[in-house]
Amino acid sequence: MIPIRIESAWKGISDCRSCGIRDMVLFADLNEQDFSEMHSPIDDMVFQSDSVLYTEGQTAQGLYTLRKGTVKLVRSTVDGRERIVRVLRPGDVIGLESLGTGRYDCEAVAMVDISVCRIPLSVITQLSGTSPRLHLRLMQKWQQALKDADDWLAELNFGTARQRVAGLALKMRDPDRPQFTSFFARDDMGAMLDLKLETVSREISGLVRDGALKACDKQGRRYEILDEKILTA
Repeated sequence: MIPIRIESAWKGISDCRSCGIRDMVLFADLNEQDFSEMHSPIDDMVFQSDSVLYTEGQTAQGLYTLRKGTVKLVRSTVDGRERIVRVLRPGDVIGLESLGTGRYDCEAVAMVDISVCRIPLSVITQLSGTSPRLHLRLMQKWQQALKDADDWLAELNFGTARQRVAGLALKMRDPDRPQFTSFFARDDMGAMLDLKLETVSREISGLVRDGALKACDKQGRRYEILDEKILTA
């Protein structure tokens, strides 16, 4: 864990100006004056796959900006099952709900090796009152998070098993190379789509057999989209 302090926020190993997702992160619009008003460090952190960033109901210490990798948000149902409510990708802010409640609503788990910036809530609270730029960015991120949550529910939890898996393939497209998509562990996919693991595997095999997808690795995580019409049928 590398602390990003005020004097290094714009230079050196933690050069925010050279951040690969600079235009996507929470602090994208901040300037030197905004950073000079920070009194707590931002932590640059790395988590291995399956690591838990925080648990459901835990008192929040900060927000996380995801720089690399994917994170799943998991919530427990009343009957003890776990459901993946959303998958976050680079540029997303993790833990936004804590600004209103002081606690995290879900458990956040790294799906692959990830890197994040952890921003103390005290910094967010302080700057949201003094920096119109950050306040606007927070509102934009919050609105986007709500839209994403609605989209996940509307697009991935209804329809046939094939439609759900196909919808996830479209949802998980690579932003830079949209002809490619990424899946993850089949049990995770089942928890997200409310399908059995065997059903998920069978539907993916069917999409490959029908020419919609082509596997790009032996792990079954990376696929090329060959026929989008089949996925949207």
